[in-house]
Amino acid sequence: MRRFRIGSVFGIPIQLDLTFLLVLPLFAYLIGTSVGPTVDLLNNVWGADLPVGPLEEGAIRWVMGLAAALGLFTGVVLHELGHSFVAIRYGYPISSITLWLFGGIAQLEEMPEDWKQELQIAVAGPIVSVALGALSYLAFVSVPTTTGVGTAGLKFVLGYLALVNVALAVFNMLPGFPMDGGRVLRALLASRLPYARATNIAAEVGKLFAILLGLFGLFSFNLFLAALAFFIYIGAASEAQTTAMRAAFEGVEVRDVMTPADRIDTVDAEMSVAELLELMFRERHTGYPVERNGDIVGLVTLGDARAVREVEREAYRVEEVMTTGLETITPTASAIDAMERIQSNNVGRLLVYDGEQFRGILTRSDLMTALEIINSDDRFRRGTPTEPSSEVGGRRELDR
Repeated sequence: MRRFRIGSVFGIPIQLDLTFLLVLPLFAYLIGTSVGPTVDLLNNVWGADLPVGPLEEGAIRWVMGLAAALGLFTGVVLHELGHSFVAIRYGYPISSITLWLFGGIAQLEEMPEDWKQELQIAVAGPIVSVALGALSYLAFVSVPTTTGVGTAGLKFVLGYLALVNVALAVFNMLPGFPMDGGRVLRALLASRLPYARATNIAAEVGKLFAILLGLFGLFSFNLFLAALAFFIYIGAASEAQTTAMRAAFEGVEVRDVMTPADRIDTVDAEMSVAELLELMFRERHTGYPVERNGDIVGLVTLGDARAVREVEREAYRVEEVMTTGLETITPTASAIDAMERIQSNNVGRLLVYDGEQFRGILTRSDLMTALEIINSDDRFRRGTPTEPSSEVGGRRELDR
């Protein structure tokens, strides 16, 4: 979904996902329509002695609903800032904090593999939420109980935020990896087990938690919980896969898995699109680097060629349809960095350059094939030198 930057706190960009613009008024509406039950809860838990009738009349319920919803998401931002400050303290930059449908996400540019650091980063958010709950409660008890609607409304919002911030901390500490509790579980496991193994165990626990949460959401007709369970499950699976990939590619560089330049066929920029299609048909190859005067100036794929109408393919040159916005990487860069570049830029390939010298191409297929080979042969995991397989370094289609 599209995101909007609304500002920054201590240099950390704060972003709003489009889903947040939907969920904020929804939360305000839900809080406003449940004033009666919430007042009963506050009276029972905090001994608030709040009047129900006046708070349910007129526009006051909607004002309280909006104020409570804004307070809730302010607490979410502060919760994520708690994670962020500890992460920055250990040297892990935060690219952004994003508010979305299910709360907030602090995006670390790199996850710590030191279990003590991850433990402290993970618990920082819930600690902030508990502190916010305590501050809200102190403010709640300091407001006198009167018959005034405004004062009663303020007391309602403060009592609500006291409860919900503590509830947020408790929920986040459940072992639903990659939630905070799941990261705490991984950190504790990593104190005794290899990091990748600890991640796999935490991810499996997270998946089980997600399944149980999803079933509860379905049987209680709570679609919000069911959807949250789905994203927890996907997040656990994704992080486990990423960690396994990092472990497999440890010590592997781009030059180990790329297709070298001397094994890559190129096409001339002046070639017609019709000639390009004939070449693709003959060689069963759907992507080529484009060369002009010995330099690589672009990449052209079957999709680029097919975008030209058939009657115009003789007239169009490859240089007119090729892709020129090329992503590059060095031969000595790590394979996992290359994979992250491919994913973050949503491209299928990287051109490999050593200074000004073109060295080869690294595609998504190169990386996935290399990963498959590494995982199937212990010699690669032990770093034993081997002759590159034709499956890893040979001619192949260029991913788009």
